[in-house]
Amino acid sequence: MKKELLQTIEIPKGVEVEINGIEVSVKGKEGENKRAFKRGKIILEKKDNKILIGYKKSTRNEKKMINTIKAHINNMIKGVQKKFEYNLKACFSHFPMNVKVEGTKLIIKNFLGEKIDRKADLPEGVDVKIEKDLITISSIDKEKAGEAAATFEKVTKIRDRDRRIFQDGIFITSKAGREI
Repeated sequence: MKKELLQTIEIPKGVEVEINGIEVSVKGKEGENKRAFKRGKIILEKKDNKILIGYKKSTRNEKKMINTIKAHINNMIKGVQKKFEYNLKACFSHFPMNVKVEGTKLIIKNFLGEKIDRKADLPEGVDVKIEKDLITISSIDKEKAGEAAATFEKVTKIRDRDRRIFQDGIFITSKAGREI
């Protein structure tokens, strides 16, 4: 069944939104966030202090796309107002590991007593603060902050050993304001 669906997003004070074709850019006090949406037939426009997302003859698939685009734009607006913050904790029992970030490289030394360092690339636009065993990741882009936190967890994943005994690693304790 095809029917008209229209979603609106209020633009708060101190936030500027520009829509150029498929690209949406949001500016706020924390910085600027840009994203291009492959939206097909969906209309995306700015009127007064609102963003309108919709389509006149929408089906289930267009409804899914409309709600997804609305959620992404809401996250962009929240991110330029206040950065998304992920907290992680480095846990170890026998071998104290050292965690450091050099530019966009993550380096973990002495994990489980290994002689070879574990390394990974971090996405750009992510701020990482390390204080002893607590790690704080912040970014205006929720997806980049989550990707960086997942990278920390993934690099310290233990394979071929009993997880009940080898409980070392870096784990997310809170993400984007929610405790885990």
